[in-house]
Amino acid sequence: MEALRFQLSSASLTSTIPASTLQHSHSRHFLSSVQLGRVSSSSAIGAVSNTAANEICTADELHYVPVPNSDWRAALWRYLPSPKAPKRKHPLLLLSGIATNAFTYDLSPESSFARFMSASGFDTWILELRGAGLSSLSIDTDPENPRTELSNDKQRIVSDLLENLINASESLENVLDGGFKILGVQDRLSKKVEGFKQRLELIARYNWDFDNYLEEDIPCAMEYVRSQSKPKDGKLLAIGHSMGGILLYAMLSKCGFKGIDSGFASVTTMASTLDYSSSGTLLKYILPVKGPAQALKLPVMPIDTMLAMAHPLMCRPPYPLSWLTTNISAPQMMDPELMEKLVLNSLCTVPVKLLLQLATSVGHGGLRDRTGTFCYKDHIGKTNVPILALAGDWDIICPPDAVYDTVKLIPEHLATFKVLGSPGGPHYGHQDMISGRTARREIYPLIIHFLQRHDEC
Repeated sequence: MEALRFQLSSASLTSTIPASTLQHSHSRHFLSSVQLGRVSSSSAIGAVSNTAANEICTADELHYVPVPNSDWRAALWRYLPSPKAPKRKHPLLLLSGIATNAFTYDLSPESSFARFMSASGFDTWILELRGAGLSSLSIDTDPENPRTELSNDKQRIVSDLLENLINASESLENVLDGGFKILGVQDRLSKKVEGFKQRLELIARYNWDFDNYLEEDIPCAMEYVRSQSKPKDGKLLAIGHSMGGILLYAMLSKCGFKGIDSGFASVTTMASTLDYSSSGTLLKYILPVKGPAQALKLPVMPIDTMLAMAHPLMCRPPYPLSWLTTNISAPQMMDPELMEKLVLNSLCTVPVKLLLQLATSVGHGGLRDRTGTFCYKDHIGKTNVPILALAGDWDIICPPDAVYDTVKLIPEHLATFKVLGSPGGPHYGHQDMISGRTARREIYPLIIHFLQRHDEC
């Protein structure tokens, strides 16, 4: 398998590229998802910058693995196990939620789930799925095989959407008496919008759904991690937050249905379920995007740009959008600096196709495959993998009852279900199990205990 590895240090970043990656009859470049916003239709497409990757990636190593049937390469952030910790038998794979990158698990040295796991002896890998973070897009410059581009009509529609965001921010600036200018929000948002508009010609490559992640991104990442970490039994430990956990559930369901081994020694999910239909989740009001998206012919949803616009109104007086913050975290559970980094640095654009498939999770029967004929929750009971399912008591995106709707279908001897939080506090919202003030003390050790138990099997 062709792969690219960067070894990161404070001084330099060096790359080892197998010769096979250089043997092409025509020019082919890789552009990271972060860099996509820096490319205009009139400029040359540049290769991934080692310096840029070094500035962004906080892991010990940065690896790339080609995603089958696509022009994308998934990024894998590797945190090497501490030599002072007990030696572990299995590597640990972390999957984050929709439209998020590796920063979800590594917001700061003091709030780094990934660093805690590696310090505990686990060879820890964060997978950035196609389109997220430092994942990269292969740009073929062969004139005889031109790349697919978004139609002019769709470019105009998306461009108009972003112009409306700019106009909205200008209106809010007037309402808040120039507060946007003081905070520098107008300039920051304008740069995000301009960056997005510059990469419109590449948005046609944003054409994947949930099943693509499940059938292509995750299997190739698992195979690559196995090749690097070399567990004797070939298995991985896996943790998924939000959509990351949904992906793990779906993989266990598919493998159970087919009667094949999943490749996991254990699975931990945080704030995840296959079926939101009977819960009071906020997603019932967010995910039904099919009608509006089809009416507007939107190919993508610029979640990063939209939340960048909303952030000052979420976290600064007079807090007109403070209710958005409570969707992410319980009151007083995340430091404002971490919340700002989460909103401004960890989000990305996603295809509407992905949102449309995820929208089935709030309907009858829960999440379905792209054909609509396979309900993932119908086969989760066939798994043979131990599962720890965690829910936050104040999570309004994936409430405890939604989490339990999946857990109750898992064989009882394999499932461990815990609702985190207590009546007198602390309380845990959607992101708090990873980044909350008390997560390091209360949640991380709980997960370590579960991982240890199944790492020794």
